[in-house]
Amino acid sequence: MRAVIQRVSRASVEVDGESREIGNGLVVLVGISVEDTDKDAKHLVDKIVNLRIFSDHNGKLNFSA
Repeated sequence: MRAVIQRVSRASVEVDGESREIGNGLVVLVGISVEDTDKDAKHLVDKIVNLRIFSDHNGKLNFSA
């Protein structure tokens, strides 16, 4: 299981003719294999949610999602 995470000022995606858009936030592209387990998914979600990727008032990447 792999994830590519990108901070964005805006993003959109279209699936089956239906589109969704966001402003500031995260775009997460996740790759899942048939060998991956629920435990693997929970571990990856915990890592993504706790990743310090947003700046604090001093400009230091110190805030997580």
